[in-house]
Amino acid sequence: MILKKLAGRVSGAGLSAMAALAVTAGDVLAAAGQPVSGQIGFQAPVTEVAERINWFHNSLVNPIIIAITVFVLILMAYVMYRFSEKRNPTPSRVTHNTALEVAWTVLPIVILLIIAVPSFRLLYFQYSYPKPDITMKAIANAWFWEHEYPDNGNVKVTSNMITDEELVKAKLGEAEFNKQFGKLDGVARYKALYAAAEPLWLTPPEKYAGSRLVRQLSVDNEIAIPVNKVVHLLITSKDVIHSWTIPSFGSKIQAVPGRTTATWFKPTKEGIYYGQCSVLCGKEHASMPIAVRVVSEKAFNDWLAAAKARDWKRARTILTAATAGIEPRDVAELTSERQ
Repeated sequence: MILKKLAGRVSGAGLSAMAALAVTAGDVLAAAGQPVSGQIGFQAPVTEVAERINWFHNSLVNPIIIAITVFVLILMAYVMYRFSEKRNPTPSRVTHNTALEVAWTVLPIVILLIIAVPSFRLLYFQYSYPKPDITMKAIANAWFWEHEYPDNGNVKVTSNMITDEELVKAKLGEAEFNKQFGKLDGVARYKALYAAAEPLWLTPPEKYAGSRLVRQLSVDNEIAIPVNKVVHLLITSKDVIHSWTIPSFGSKIQAVPGRTTATWFKPTKEGIYYGQCSVLCGKEHASMPIAVRVVSEKAFNDWLAAAKARDWKRARTILTAATAGIEPRDVAELTSERQ
């Protein structure tokens, strides 16, 4: 009876703590579309696929894992206490217990079936492609992304990660940049550029149209998709294996040279959503972010017109204006609810 009460209290406390942490993380990340310091759990979902993945992880698999872990911990503690040499000097000679052996064989099978059925349903949903409103193609390169819109004049957007050096150079100009950093190299140059660029990520130079930038995630040319539209994305690679990943979309698909893979998503909330290459692909693997702006259909059409004209400054301005007030202005806003 004591053991049963203890198990109930421990498991209840553990589940309550995990639930509270999950709620806190969800609140903090609701408008972010990017990782946050101290994050627990997935980024907030903005597609049905991501919502189902979150439910599967948070509401099914995690409680089962926690329950099993707590049960085994309590069982081990009880066994160590009850069957210690002091309390049980004469050990039992029993070697078999049919009921127990059936139970520890059948119960894991039942648990796996409980997990398997919704898992297969989720996989089926992920690969049941609805009729697309837009078709895109992502082409991975070492180490940048190209995105094409074959249904919209075959517009091509090349996205490179914005670096500390590019940010500082845009602020100072070529001549002043060379004067301050031209003689530095190696670690000293890296540290100096990092320090000089740190304040510029939140208040970037005019070149980047005043949008809030995120180090290691922002790119020079973002891609755009209209909200509440089904997007089919074809993915391939020109060199090695990469991976196109946007956590808030629930999308992670390999980019394989010589093959075309596919995924789909339908974002239901406007904003900017970041991802990265998720397969080790060489020395600049960490420099392959993806930045997707989900905007209204009008803003998307305006952006598309600017992209067709190769007017990337205007294209960035359109996207920044379309999500003004939606994305947080600084990192403090992302973590304010934790205070």
